[in-house]
Amino acid sequence: MFTLVSQAYAQTAGAGNSATSSWMSFIPIILMIVIFYFLLIRPSQKKEKERKKMIDAIQKGDKVLTIGGMYGTVVNIKDGNTIVLKIGDSTKVEIVKSAIQAKIS
Repeated sequence: MFTLVSQAYAQTAGAGNSATSSWMSFIPIILMIVIFYFLLIRPSQKKEKERKKMIDAIQKGDKVLTIGGMYGTVVNIKDGNTIVLKIGDSTKVEIVKSAIQAKIS
C-alpha cells in the first residue's frame, strides 16, 4: 500500500514540470521556422522583388533574355503587359513581360 501511495505522489510531483517542458519542446520547432524563413523564404522574396523592378523598367531598345532562352531586342511595349521582341532580321515575337528573365547590358 505504501508503494502505491509513493508512486502516485511521484507522478503528481512531476506534473508541475510538464507545462514548462511542453513549452520547451516548441522552442526547437520555432527556431527551425525562423531559420527556414531567413535562409530560404526571405532571399527568394527579395530576388523576386528585384526581378519585378527590372521588368517594370524595361524600355524600347533594351536587350533581354527570355525564360525560354531567346535573346532579343525590345521593339514595342503593348498595353503594359505585352512586349514585342525582335529576335532576328525580320522576326518579331510577342511575349508577356513576366517571360523576361534578365536584361542584358
